[in-house]
Amino acid sequence: MKILLIGGGAREHAIAQALKRNPSTELYTLMKNKNPGIFAISEKVSFNSETDLDAIKSFAEEIKPELVVIGPEAPLGVGASDMLWDMGAPTVGPKKLPAQIETSKEFMRNLFKKYNIKGSLKYGAFNQYDGVEDFIDSMTELNMDVVVKPAGLTGGKGVKVVGEQLKDNEEAKEYAKEIFEKSIGGGQLIIEEKLVGVEFTLHGFVDGNNIVFMPPVQDHPHAYEDDEGPITGGMGSYSCPDHNLPFLTDNDLNNAKEIMKNTVEAIKKEVGEYKGFLYGQFMLTVDGPKIIEYNARFGDPEAMNLLPILKTDFVEVCLAIANGELDKINIEFDNKATVCKYLVPDGYPLNPVKDKEIFVEEDKIAETGAILNYASINEKDGKLYITGSRSASVVGVAPTIEEAEKIAENAVQYIKGAVFYRKDIGTEKLINKRIVRMKELRGNN
Repeated sequence: MKILLIGGGAREHAIAQALKRNPSTELYTLMKNKNPGIFAISEKVSFNSETDLDAIKSFAEEIKPELVVIGPEAPLGVGASDMLWDMGAPTVGPKKLPAQIETSKEFMRNLFKKYNIKGSLKYGAFNQYDGVEDFIDSMTELNMDVVVKPAGLTGGKGVKVVGEQLKDNEEAKEYAKEIFEKSIGGGQLIIEEKLVGVEFTLHGFVDGNNIVFMPPVQDHPHAYEDDEGPITGGMGSYSCPDHNLPFLTDNDLNNAKEIMKNTVEAIKKEVGEYKGFLYGQFMLTVDGPKIIEYNARFGDPEAMNLLPILKTDFVEVCLAIANGELDKINIEFDNKATVCKYLVPDGYPLNPVKDKEIFVEEDKIAETGAILNYASINEKDGKLYITGSRSASVVGVAPTIEEAEKIAENAVQYIKGAVFYRKDIGTEKLINKRIVRMKELRGNN
């Protein structure tokens, strides 16, 4: 089966490996950089921008794929899925209008309001600075800190939170002004109440009508250990063998699933069917799970936790998504734990080094039992170079989190260069910190 994959990061490397587990897969890839992991298992590669619709169309016309899988969000935002469906290529990845659940934070919040979906929060949407100060002042009067979010895509790095990146609500006003002056994320913004709790993510396979949930995962967006430092695209993540998280009750998880089900139904009513992977980023609060934002694709790093434990043939899952037949297959995940640790350039995310050589001992990593995913790496003349974004990840899969963390930790030593990582991801100490936090908030410590 000819399958076209769009994207060249670690998420796409995980997707590529999952697709290739089906022996009939002939993989063709369009990506910007030469990701060595994806390149090695592709029949042919087109090196082009993942938002270049002409390049995507030309490559698709050449190879005539029987299935297309879109990895990152940017191609979805420019309508790549719409174009491919029009060409007769079944595509996993929502069309442009349903993809607004990620590409437009205003669309997402308005959808929750219109369809009365639980899990929303107080917010205001602005396309100019007028009114921003009054709204923030009204939140201050309610003793609420705020979160300032550019409305468009910023690669997970545009959001700033009072108490973390911002000192107070007055500094939030200054950042809002900067968003308009520099046109960050399209020069529109959302201001939301700051939620207090513990974050987790929940993914679903969606075929337009049905949603099949994957195990919840916890990502770690802060750059440094013990959740310090600036927000990144994600420094690593873990999942548990019982397909829950230690601080989540069954009721919490069911409520999050209900929110996502209702979201899929609302998207269909508003702009048409959503077909692809849907990622809900939640904050577990004393009032239950609240939605921070949605992504219209697999999370990165979460894809690297979820795909290795997917027991069902991933190609079969993707075909069911495209054909609207998820209800006709049984999707199963192994009862195993996973721990993913990202290696990122020194100085990341604020001032990362670039174009430095990185050395990866693939054989040694394989001997540890870890899974290697190349991220923003470029291969030139047989050498590997970091590009300034996240470089590579290692994933441990085992019956327990402790074993999975040891596998990942053991593999890190075989990646050398101007990179660093968070040693604490997947450790008992860090996980326990989340458990204690929720007990304190719930008042049952």
